[in-house]
Amino acid sequence: MTTQELTDLLGLKALSTFEPREITGVFISDMLSDVMAGAKSGNLWITVQTHKNIVPAANLVDASAVIVTNGKQVPEETIELANKHDIAILWTESQTFELVGRLYSLGLATQ
Repeated sequence: MTTQELTDLLGLKALSTFEPREITGVFISDMLSDVMAGAKSGNLWITVQTHKNIVPAANLVDASAVIVTNGKQVPEETIELANKHDIAILWTESQTFELVGRLYSLGLATQ
């Protein structure tokens, strides 16, 4: 499944512009150091973090997309930086637990 297919299927809001990428799994964490140490290339990163440091962290681990949950507002500077680096920032009002359940039901497992 690609990031664009997932966005359409779950009704996620794309906050940044991006090229669709294949999703290899799901990584859930709100700690940047945890993501940098444990996420794998192609993973979706699920978080409530919205500051601009999520962009370099996602870039470092080659995340397929960052999904911001719980309806958290993402600052414009984060979106602008994501656009510069072709990092998909997706948004949902859903709680993290609910979103992860939906992803699991689609066959996307955490790693």
